[in-house]
Amino acid sequence: TGMALEPLDWAVISLVGFAVVYYVRKRVGSATPITPTTPAPPAAVAKTSFVNERNIVEKMKKADKNCVIFFGSQTGTAEEYSGRLMKDARRFSFRAMTADLKDFDGEFFADMNKIENSLVVFCLATYGEGEPTDNAREFYDWLKAAEESKSVDLSGLSYTVFGLGNKTYEQFNYVARSVDAALHALGAKRVFERGEGDDDANLEEDFVAWKDRMWSAICVAYNVKPGDDASFRQYRLEQHTAMDPERVFTGEVATLKSFAVQKRPFNVQNPYLSTVLVNRELYRDEARSCRHIELDITNSGVRYAAGDHVAIYPRNRETLVQRLAKRLSLDLDTVFSLITLDESAKKRNPFPCPTTFGTALRCYIDLSGKPSSFLLRELVPFTADAKEKEFLQNVISNHDAFADWVTHAERNIVDVLEDLPSAAPPIDYLLELLPRLQPRYYSISSSPKASPNAIHITVALTRNQAKSGRVFEGVCTSYLIDMQPGERVPIFVRQSNFRLPQDTRVPVIMVGPGTGLAPFRGFIQERTHFKTAGKILGDTMLFFGCQKRSQHFLYEDELVAAKDAAVLSHLTVACSRDQAEKVYVQHHIRDHGEQIAQLLSKGAYVYVCGDAKRMARDVHDMLEHVYAKHLNRTAADAADFFKQLRTKRRYQVDVW
Repeated sequence: TGMALEPLDWAVISLVGFAVVYYVRKRVGSATPITPTTPAPPAAVAKTSFVNERNIVEKMKKADKNCVIFFGSQTGTAEEYSGRLMKDARRFSFRAMTADLKDFDGEFFADMNKIENSLVVFCLATYGEGEPTDNAREFYDWLKAAEESKSVDLSGLSYTVFGLGNKTYEQFNYVARSVDAALHALGAKRVFERGEGDDDANLEEDFVAWKDRMWSAICVAYNVKPGDDASFRQYRLEQHTAMDPERVFTGEVATLKSFAVQKRPFNVQNPYLSTVLVNRELYRDEARSCRHIELDITNSGVRYAAGDHVAIYPRNRETLVQRLAKRLSLDLDTVFSLITLDESAKKRNPFPCPTTFGTALRCYIDLSGKPSSFLLRELVPFTADAKEKEFLQNVISNHDAFADWVTHAERNIVDVLEDLPSAAPPIDYLLELLPRLQPRYYSISSSPKASPNAIHITVALTRNQAKSGRVFEGVCTSYLIDMQPGERVPIFVRQSNFRLPQDTRVPVIMVGPGTGLAPFRGFIQERTHFKTAGKILGDTMLFFGCQKRSQHFLYEDELVAAKDAAVLSHLTVACSRDQAEKVYVQHHIRDHGEQIAQLLSKGAYVYVCGDAKRMARDVHDMLEHVYAKHLNRTAADAADFFKQLRTKRRYQVDVW
C-alpha cells in the first residue's frame, strides 16, 4: 500500500509546482507587456501558436523578419541608434526589428541560419571601466563562457558590431571589441568591420560615417539596392477624448500607479519615491552651487553600501516644457498614446502610454540635450521657409556650422524650433525622434553604518554659458538643486564594485577632487565605524582638490575631524586657484611620492574618483612615476605593476 501524504507534504508539493510554473512562464516570456494600450482579445490569444519569446530565431520567423538590431544601452543612445539602423535596414529591403539583449537567450543564436539572408547587428555601449551595460550583462557573460569552452557553433550567424565608448576611459569600447572577437572565434561571419564611436569627440559623426560605409558593403554582400530616403515611422498617434484618468500614466517608469502604491523590490523599472530630507549648499560661492542632499529610505527595503551609486529620475524644467508647448500650440492636458506600427514589436510604446503631452514632455523625453544631425535632418521636410530649410541643410552637412550653431551655442530642441519659426514637425513624430529621458547616476556620499535610513549625495550644478549668452544647465542637477525638503524623487540603487578592502588594516589611498570626494566621504564614515568598534586601521590617505579653500572645500569640518581622530592618517588639499601657479592633486601625489610608493609595496589599495578626461589620467601617470622613482623600477615595470593592481581590484576608479 502507498504511504499517505501529510499536509506538510502537500504544501511542499504545491510550492514546488508553483515554482516550476513561474520558472517556465519566465523563460518563455509569457508575461504581457508592461504598458499595453489595447489588450489583445482572448480569442486572438487562443489562436496564437506557441513561441518561445526568448528565442530570437522563433520570434523573427513568426514576425517574418530577417534582420535584427540588438542594443546594449545604459543611457539610451545605443537603443536610439538601433532604431535608426532598423529604419535604414528597411530602406535596403530588409525586414528589420530591434531587440533588447536582456529579452533573449544566447543559446538560440546558433539557429540563425534557419532564416534566409539573415543579418544581425549589435549596437553595444561600454559602461564604466570596460563593463557591459545592465541589459547586456547576461548575454555578454554567456558569450564569453561559450568562447572559453568552445561549446557553441555560430557559423550560421552573419553580423556586424558598432561600439559606443569614450576614449577618456582606459577600456575604450572594450565590450564591442570583446563581443566581436568572441563571435568571430565561435565561427560567426563578420560581414562588415566593427565600428567604434567616441563620445569624447563626436559619437554621432562616428556612427553616421560607419553606418553609411556599412550599408554600402551590405548592398554588395546581400545584392540589394537602397530605396528612397523617405522616413519610416515607428509609431502612430492616437488621441483619447474620454480616457479614464486611472488608466493614464503620470510619470511612472513602467507600471501604472506604481508611485501611488509602492511595492518592493525597487529597481530601474520600479524606482522608490524618496522624500528629500536635506538640501543644503556646500559652497561659499555665489557664482557656483554644490549641494548636500539626503534622501529618505526609512522602511523602504532599499539597501546600499559605501561606494554604490544612486540613480535619480529627473524632470525637465517647467519653463522648457511651456516654451515647447507654446511653440507647437500644444494642449498639455491632451491624453494620447504612441502605438507601434510593427505588430511583432515587443515594445508597443516608446514610453508609458496613455499619458498626456505634458507628462511626456516633463518626464519621458529629454528636452535639454543637444539635438543630433539626424534629428535636424528629419526636421527639413517640415520646414516651410526656403531660407530656413537651406540654412538647416547647411548646418547638417557642414561640421563647423553644426558645431557653431548647435554644440558651442548650447542649443536644445526648443531653441532650434524657436529659431526656425517655419519648422512645424508633428508632435507625435517629434516625440518619436527625441531621446528618452534617462536616470542619472551619482556616487553615494554616505555609509549605511553612519546613515542607515538616508542616502546622501553631493551634487554640483552643471552650468555652461555659450558666447551668445545662452545658458545650459544639466537636467538632473538643476532638478535636484530646486528640490525642497518634503518633496519626493524617484530613485533606485545600483551596486558598484567600488569597495574598501575587507581587512581594515590594509592601507588605502584615495584621490577625489571636487565631487569626486563623494564616495570617500562614505569610506571615511565606514572606517570611523570600524575604528570606534576597536578595529585597527591601516594608513588612510586622502588627496582632495578644489579651486579655493575658502569657498569650495567640501565637508571641511568632517575631514579635519577625521584627520584629528586618526581615521585619516593623511589629508592633503590641492587648491588650484589659491596661488599664481595652479596646483592639482597629482602635484601633491608627487610631493608625497615616497610614502605612496612604500604603501603600494605593502599592499595598499588605490581609489580614484572624479573627472575621467584629465584628472584620472594625470593621477594614474603620476602614480606610475612615483612608484618607479622611489622603488627604482623602470617605466615598463611601473605600467605592468598598475595593470596587475587593476586585475586584483587594488586600483579602482569611479570616473565620469
